[in-house]
Amino acid sequence: MSIKILALDTATEACSAALLLGDELIERYQVAPREHTQLLMPMVDSLMDEAGLGMHELDAIAFGRGPGSFTGLRIAAGFTQGLALGAELPVLPVSDLAALALQAHRQLGWEELLVCQDARLKEFFIGAFRIGAEGPEALMSEALVGASELAAKAQDFHHAVGSGWLTPGGRQATHEELVINSSVHLPRAADIARLGQLAFLRGESVPAEQALPVYLRDQVAKRPGQ
Repeated sequence: MSIKILALDTATEACSAALLLGDELIERYQVAPREHTQLLMPMVDSLMDEAGLGMHELDAIAFGRGPGSFTGLRIAAGFTQGLALGAELPVLPVSDLAALALQAHRQLGWEELLVCQDARLKEFFIGAFRIGAEGPEALMSEALVGASELAAKAQDFHHAVGSGWLTPGGRQATHEELVINSSVHLPRAADIARLGQLAFLRGESVPAEQALPVYLRDQVAKRPGQ
């Protein structure tokens, strides 16, 4: 069976969409902070036109559910809900940290690593993974931590990726035996699609209304004066 999955990701400053058609994968990717809303639908239209498909011909829509930017996560979840409801498709929420781990495995061959994304406010989103035949296996619960907690967790690993290591606090949390690859620091819809396919085969799709972000931060937004 050739599974057809559309994947969306706007969790960071990168905006991307990908279409997985069995073993074939095509992607649109652009680093464009604050332009996700304008870019995402044209990317989707371009992919569907290139493949000659209508939305109703897809099996599911995968999206980067976070953790990541509050606004970015809402954009991907909102687009996913709208498209999935319109085409009566199930959705596949995918961890952006797991997607980065898979990207590192594809590019570097690393099988066990710590992923650390910049969460702003001197905090970090972290997740640890071992990559096997069934994709990334979580070695810990994804968490929001400070620099001292990051440094303590880093002691258990020899390989790491993510934007968090590029910040002053992240650099201070490293140790001599930790190898960091700075080229893998933004998730891509291509990896969201690959992980979405694995989740689909495991029967882990959910209804469109359950396309919900995972923020990890309790207080994700605050109006001025509150």
